[in-house]
Amino acid sequence: MDLSKVVEFAGNNGDVFTAQLVNFLRIKSISTDPKFASNVHEAADWLVAELKRIGLTNVVANETAGHPVVTAELIGGSDRPTVLVYGHYDVQPPDPMDLWDSPPFEPDIKDGKIFARGACDDKGQVFMHLKAIESYLSTGNEVPVNVKLVIEGEEESGSEHLAAFLEANRKLLDADVVVISDTAMFGDGIPSITTGLRGLAYVQVELTGPNRDLHSGVYGGAVDNPANALARMIAALHDDNNRVTIDGFYDDVLELSEDERATFRDLPFDADEWKRSIGIEDVRTERGYNILEAITARPTLDVNGLWSGYQGDGAKTVLPATAAAKISMRIVPGQDPDTIAELARLHFVKHAPSTMKLEFHKLHGGKPVLVNTAMPAMKAAARAMHDVYNREPYFTREGGSIPVVADFKEILGLDSVLLGFGLNSDAIHSPNEHFGLDRFSQGIETIIRFMHHFGHPEDK
Repeated sequence: MDLSKVVEFAGNNGDVFTAQLVNFLRIKSISTDPKFASNVHEAADWLVAELKRIGLTNVVANETAGHPVVTAELIGGSDRPTVLVYGHYDVQPPDPMDLWDSPPFEPDIKDGKIFARGACDDKGQVFMHLKAIESYLSTGNEVPVNVKLVIEGEEESGSEHLAAFLEANRKLLDADVVVISDTAMFGDGIPSITTGLRGLAYVQVELTGPNRDLHSGVYGGAVDNPANALARMIAALHDDNNRVTIDGFYDDVLELSEDERATFRDLPFDADEWKRSIGIEDVRTERGYNILEAITARPTLDVNGLWSGYQGDGAKTVLPATAAAKISMRIVPGQDPDTIAELARLHFVKHAPSTMKLEFHKLHGGKPVLVNTAMPAMKAAARAMHDVYNREPYFTREGGSIPVVADFKEILGLDSVLLGFGLNSDAIHSPNEHFGLDRFSQGIETIIRFMHHFGHPEDK
């Protein structure tokens, strides 16, 4: 096998790969909005055609109770380790549209970046794996590992049907390790591999007072206002140390060791630049923890949406009948999403005013993850990153959640390597999402080299 030819092919075909990615990004595969269900299926069909063109076998868009799960494989021999590549082809809604500099589904390439919804999360990153495989096959080289792919269309809406799919397809998805490119590097040009993810407990709370919106001049002063009441409840969810006040919230938290805290301090992090990058003057962390610890390794509670009463232009003196909030709780190793959601429910029930009715809805959740850095696949990933960036990668934690990582472990018994090439500044889930074409190219080469090192661990 000639690894240099594989790497050379990938480097020489960057423009071709980018043009193919543009076609993928044009598809409006928004999984959270039923209006785009046909577009989600269109993206699955596009992937099937692309995987077949590259040369993978057993390529199928598997129907589920929701959106399809695309699977494919390339099996070279039982003597090779098997890598299960996971990714998702669905994307977040692009709203608010007026904040985009260019239409979100008309990819725009400028300043060495590609701007589009899904450019980084996760179409651009999952596409790197396809191009790495294509680089092997197009140069007459065998891929040094067996490859299986599972690419879903519901990650952005909670992966509702993926666990059942994994349960029903254990044999099809049997592998040695899962590789996922849906995370970020620590910084531009700073190679890193994610070793920890926070989990998620996501809920919605609603308060209902009177049976209709009321005139605030006629009824105000005697009728308790749901918006006022919910604001009071939300304000009391944190204490002066910015710790969550829900009883039992921290009971199962696996505390950071001194070695882990030392690792955080050693990372090349510029707190002032970080604040400037998001336009804030100061931070509010949990007392006793620095910014990096607070955003990646400590549990949080945040209001993601809050609504009540009149929202239009001008004045309307209304006393609203209802008020509601969507609340996400990021959880860390030791915590369980179902337990945390129930603790939150009990908290709101306890503190709801007697003047109104409370409704509490658990929307979705996912478990936190810690990855074993000593396993062979992690060592292969670290070697591959060193080859490309000429420096040892950092092992870091990430504050986001990928619930399926825990599902792979619990259902298939597989550990995951989180080999991502995004940046936190790539505006995923926000207007003007983008992905650096340099990182797109570096990601393809790193995956090529990971496959080589994992398939040939003795090759120094």
